[in-house]
Amino acid sequence: AGLSDEGGTGAYVAAVLKQVVQPNAEEIAKLDEFVQTTIWGRLQGEDYGVRKSLFFYEPSEVDYPYSKDTDWTSWTSWDKKAASSIDRAYDYVHVTVAYWSMYRVARAYPGLVSKPWTWYLSQAQKTIIRMTQKDVSYNDVGLMGETVFGEVLTDLKREGNDTAADALESAMKKRAELWHSQEIPYGSEMAWDSTGQEGVYYWTRHFGFDDSVQKTIDSVLGYVPNVPHWGWNGNARRYWDFIYGGKLQRIERQIHHYGSGLNSQVLLSAFRDNPSDSYLLRAGYAGSYAPLANINQDGFPSAAFHSYPDTLKWDGITGDYGGGFVGTVLNSGTYVAEDEELGIVAFGGTLFKEGDKYTVQPRDAVRKRIFIGPLKLLVTIDVGSIQEFTFDTAQNAVQVTLVQVKGAPQAAKATIWVESTGAKKWTVKAKGATEGRGGWTVSLPASEPVTLALTGV
Repeated sequence: AGLSDEGGTGAYVAAVLKQVVQPNAEEIAKLDEFVQTTIWGRLQGEDYGVRKSLFFYEPSEVDYPYSKDTDWTSWTSWDKKAASSIDRAYDYVHVTVAYWSMYRVARAYPGLVSKPWTWYLSQAQKTIIRMTQKDVSYNDVGLMGETVFGEVLTDLKREGNDTAADALESAMKKRAELWHSQEIPYGSEMAWDSTGQEGVYYWTRHFGFDDSVQKTIDSVLGYVPNVPHWGWNGNARRYWDFIYGGKLQRIERQIHHYGSGLNSQVLLSAFRDNPSDSYLLRAGYAGSYAPLANINQDGFPSAAFHSYPDTLKWDGITGDYGGGFVGTVLNSGTYVAEDEELGIVAFGGTLFKEGDKYTVQPRDAVRKRIFIGPLKLLVTIDVGSIQEFTFDTAQNAVQVTLVQVKGAPQAAKATIWVESTGAKKWTVKAKGATEGRGGWTVSLPASEPVTLALTGV
């Protein structure tokens, strides 16, 4: 509770990330008000420090009686001083996610938010920088969801804000250098955890510390299995978080707690670097879908599923669900692989073959990201939806068809980013396409699809 720490942020982190994928004008208005009036100025002060809670137990500080039905004597009942503490680095990630998500919304739909997009992106960068200061603990370990720090850095560079980008990159390099010097750099608040690997992997890869990158991949593979079971496939080991963010509080093996979605990012990125290793994709893709498995038929997202045979049900509250959803939004998509046994297959899409040409219709939850393994090609869009794509491996030719997101506000333009983990350089051609923001921008018609032609040389 208290709108901070993992248990207090799970709901709003998921809600604001959802706007990046499936925006809704009414929801955006409420979330923007939440950012402007609750996060900024209350949860987060003018020095960008992030409180551990907005709630506290201190009868002398309030003009109302606390409920007598609650036990206020346990460690969970913080006084005002403890609740106001800004020393927990993990809490800065949640606020950064909110700012970055609203930046993406503001960039595409400026009329739906109260501030210019520059404000949200600046707030995100300043929050991360504040997290690195000496009065904040645990900033020297990998943090849950900190892949979003990388998204902030990338967008700062795309927007030409070199000063802010350089400051952020410098701060992250110090952390990566520390981890590269450590034999086991996966520290946490807990004696053992599966949360540090995400950040260690992202930044050691970013700065080219290859030995640490491979070591982290191996670490993740040690606790993320690939087995034919919806609950265990891609499941990062988690045991104790029902104690901190669940309704039924006990220690047990959690099915698809946020560790699944977060650690999936390591394996999916590793697959993009090495698309011949389909095992990375099988385990990583399962983890990236884990947050969807925790949403019941009424749309309620649960923190995790209880695995004890006498229970076997979703936990009764959302808790810290949002952390795992970070992994889905930032790395899930439609992945095409060339498997030794099965040939060309699509994860998260329906594939058709005609001669040397393959056509894939995305069926994943995000539909803004495709990776074509045989071409080592990653294509990402900021708004709209990828309706279909075709590729010919012999001709190094790809076509991607975009449409508006059904039921969402109409976006005037979409930006397409193309990344290759191979030797080829790719260009994008479409009617009216212009280069910008590190990619290409095209007009997005209200009711008609637009097709982009990509060529690798």
